Amino acid sequence: MSLMDITKIFSLLQPKEDEEDGCQKLNKAIAEDDDKLLADLLSQERYRRCINSRSGWGIPSTPLKTAAAHGHLRCLECLLAHGAEVDSLDVKAQTPLFTAVSAKHIGCVSALLKAGADPNGSQYNNCSPVLTAAREGDVDILKELLYYGAETDVRAKVPDWASNATTCRGPLYITAIYGHLECFKLLLLHGADPDYNCKEEKILAKIKQSNTVLDMCLKYGCHSEYIQLLIDFGANVYIPMVITHKTREQDEAIMLLLRERAFPKTLMSQTRLTIRKYLSTAHKLDLIDSLDIPEMLKNYVKYIT
Repeated sequence: MSLMDITKIFSLLQPKEDEEDGCQKLNKAIAEDDDKLLADLLSQERYRRCINSRSGWGIPSTPLKTAAAHGHLRCLECLLAHGAEVDSLDVKAQTPLFTAVSAKHIGCVSALLKAGADPNGSQYNNCSPVLTAAREGDVDILKELLYYGAETDVRAKVPDWASNATTCRGPLYITAIYGHLECFKLLLLHGADPDYNCKEEKILAKIKQSNTVLDMCLKYGCHSEYIQLLIDFGANVYIPMVITHKTREQDEAIMLLLRERAFPKTLMSQTRLTIRKYLSTAHKLDLIDSLDIPEMLKNYVKYIT
């Protein structure tokens, strides 16, 4: 983030003096979840001018972010109906959607996405809605974000000097390490790279080795279900296996890898992976149902058994 970007964000934070009173009344109505009062206020021009103003102690916020933080859906919908800026930023470059995801308010998340919120959050914020939902293991919220086109292989946005192997770990890594199996599978179904790892030259120059998700699952002793899913979705199983105390406790996981090496995938399985890879690259996985193939094969391509 450049100095100009930071200056721009800070210049947007404080409301004009004549807007301060209007902001306070709007925020009070939102805090009390009084959508009728809020609608009445927004019917007046002096209050409509404050709809995107930032105010409050600590981190100045827009009325929309305040509604998202409280989970007051009716107030949030009222603000959107009156033209609130759906992707407005606060001093941390967080959007109302990021706030709703962090607070686990699924209703607000859905309403913001339907109103056109960027499912990836702000380009200026280090974290993202998907990374947050993945860490928390919130399947319903993650499903909403992915449905609206959120990136599956996003990583934290940090300056080059602060980047390391840890900051390069994407949602798939996070869900595996935190033990969120359903989120892990959901990401793979929406096109997450089963061989995801760091590919940026500047960061690779700082670290000894860039590990794939499979490497990390073995290293941290993830259950065999994670290994099987990675195999099913086409992860490279021909990786060096360092046998440690944890991997010795993972006999089942190791056996899955060895079995996969000994018995390569069937032509049908390879065809499924090829179709999914092609559609995923084109961001068209939702077109599987449009393929001119029998329903049984469509379900197979979608991993529905």
